[in-house]
Amino acid sequence: MVTSTTSTTATPTPTPAATPANAQSVVNAATQSLLTSLNAGSGIDTGTLVPALVTAQFATKTAALTAKSTALTSQISGISSLKSAITAFSTALDSLVKGGTLQTQPTSSDTSSISATAISGAKVSALASTISVTRLATAQVAGTKTAMVRTEPLGSGNLTLTIGTTIYKNASGDSVPAGTAGAVWAGIDPDPTKPATVFKITVGDGDNMDTVAAAINATKSGVTASVVSDGKGGAFLSVKGATGDAQAFTLKGATDVIDIGPPSDKTSNTQITSSALNAQLTVDGIPVERSSNTISDLVDGVKLQLSSVSKAPVTLSSTAPTDGLTQAVNDVVETYNQILAIINEQTDPVTGVLRADPAAASLLRSLKGLTLKPLVTGAASGVPTTLAEIGVATNRDGTLRLDAAQLAKQISANPAAIEAMFAPSTSNASGLSVVLATLAKSATSTTTGLGASTARYTAAQSDIAKEQAKITTQADQMTTRLTQQYASMNARVSAYKSTQTFLTNQIAAWNKSD
Repeated sequence: MVTSTTSTTATPTPTPAATPANAQSVVNAATQSLLTSLNAGSGIDTGTLVPALVTAQFATKTAALTAKSTALTSQISGISSLKSAITAFSTALDSLVKGGTLQTQPTSSDTSSISATAISGAKVSALASTISVTRLATAQVAGTKTAMVRTEPLGSGNLTLTIGTTIYKNASGDSVPAGTAGAVWAGIDPDPTKPATVFKITVGDGDNMDTVAAAINATKSGVTASVVSDGKGGAFLSVKGATGDAQAFTLKGATDVIDIGPPSDKTSNTQITSSALNAQLTVDGIPVERSSNTISDLVDGVKLQLSSVSKAPVTLSSTAPTDGLTQAVNDVVETYNQILAIINEQTDPVTGVLRADPAAASLLRSLKGLTLKPLVTGAASGVPTTLAEIGVATNRDGTLRLDAAQLAKQISANPAAIEAMFAPSTSNASGLSVVLATLAKSATSTTTGLGASTARYTAAQSDIAKEQAKITTQADQMTTRLTQQYASMNARVSAYKSTQTFLTNQIAAWNKSD
């Protein structure tokens, strides 16, 4: 009967040499269960036997696929750790650089009058300027004189908004500079070399202050309008331009309710509360004007913010970020060592899950070469250009250490070079943040870097899932087949036992009759 059972199995049971110990024990137990059942003269427990034989049949391949899937999961996790570490390193340094704390900062002796900040990417050299502010830049502001009902129509007809350079005249009618004693605004300069900008605004019969204000704003001309409520049921229309002489405006049209222009025009219901004027200041005794109180083109690499007329000359100087640079180098060394530990763990030649991954190996090589990478272009002879030259040394195990004395010496002797390493400018685009960003981009590339490794491992995991699904289908088919075979065999065994019982009883009857 054992021989017959074996011959009806379509997929042979693996030989002991090719079957894992646990799978072989399952087969042995199943065979013993079959023999016991037959010897005892009872039916076979196919509910126990068939699953055991099916499990044993696919145990080796299932175990191999499971092991591969587990390994791939570990590799994907390892790749994710490396990508996260190198990207975080690059992002953190980039944020530090953009924050300006590693860049020489301009200082003002009177921040209430003039504040100064370094322009990102610009190299701020030693500053020694004296600036006086005699006038702030102002914007023209005009509005209605008397309160009106907010919902009341303002009349109809086109409004013409004209924006251009303002002109001032004295009592004799001669054009004079803005700010001249006794000078009054005379309108927009008609000089063709200073062309004005004209906008046409349509006002409908039922348009009120809100709709007119919206129409003015819709021109996107730089002139804005708003409606101000007086809290007593009335409202005023307020119109404001940009700062500077060239931003004066007139607003005229068919409706006399809105007729903004020079006082000589004898407007009835509008008034000018502020004129469009340039800021006036002197820089080291040289008089200059600017249309805005925010000035970025006066002192190289510095943005000035004018807040008030200065009571005394304001001195601009600069301060090197010595403490910030020292801390930055320490932080780079510490972060580098943390990332190196992660990479070493993942690429360990014995236990590392990424020991054979080319992208991980390439990242490790690139990182180890970071201290020797030139970070300053066009430096003079003797000026440090690498981290190694400012005191960052490599230990036998690949980790970094910092020679604080060497760093302090280099910062004292070459502060501009050290700053350039960490705060790249338009004249030096090879700073550490740029180099590290390039390294991170290459390392995480989906073509040759860690991104490509992730795609490869993910695809392999998908293939394994398909193989596991195939095994499940085959196991289900084998279970059905064996169940049917054992059911048929049990039926034949039952028939044989019935015959045996009949013959036994018959022989017993014969013997008794004798």
